[in-house]
Amino acid sequence: MTRRVVVLPDADALARSTASRLLLALVDAQSQHSPVHIVLTGGGAGTATLAAAAVDPLAEHVDWSAVHLWWGDERFLPSGDPERNETGARAALIDPLGDRLPAANVHPVPGPGPATPDPESAARAYRVELAAWAPAGEQLPRFDVLLLGVGPDAHVASLFPGLPGPQVDDEIVVGVHDSPKPPPLRVSLTFPAIRTAAQVWLVAAGAEKAAAVASALSGASPEQVPAAGAVGREQTLWLLDAAAAAVAATEDD
Repeated sequence: MTRRVVVLPDADALARSTASRLLLALVDAQSQHSPVHIVLTGGGAGTATLAAAAVDPLAEHVDWSAVHLWWGDERFLPSGDPERNETGARAALIDPLGDRLPAANVHPVPGPGPATPDPESAARAYRVELAAWAPAGEQLPRFDVLLLGVGPDAHVASLFPGLPGPQVDDEIVVGVHDSPKPPPLRVSLTFPAIRTAAQVWLVAAGAEKAAAVASALSGASPEQVPAAGAVGREQTLWLLDAAAAAVAATEDD
């Protein structure tokens, strides 16, 4: 596994560069296998990346009928709630793609409902959905690219320092309670799931992320600095704007 750090001048350049990289990664993956599975993230940088991808000319070269979209985490809120990562992704990318991306290829995390009254039941339902697209005998699809944002506290997905999530090693999806970032109830992939992805991309913009980025790149404990534990099987790619990279040692491994 290799680690690479790429620094862009500002948040806008970061979003556009990450979008182009993602589309190229999809085209490259589709030259080798089908379908292709990618995991999306929310937040400012993540949603800006999807919006940039929707208008990038490279999007025309992707066979979206063979792309499946998943989420690394979700706020446990009703479908359509503006705070859900899915809602932002639909407005930024999924809706603009229209019929090119079949509805069946979009796999949102369930929100509250009769069959999923709490985050744990939503996590169980998402495990079932993931397994339905996994190779025989496996729990997960073979993720080609898994995108993650990085919080100022160094959380990734909804794995927060000081909560049990970063230490879970026997589940691929968990319910989250008492998130320090509202809303408190969430559903998240765990490190065992994240680390199955061929490529894990961590995207961060803004000076408020600089200390977290520096700690993660320095090899801190994932229990205290969850971003340090997010690694891909083949490559871990840090995509940063200059402000987020300001205090980090950014040499590639």
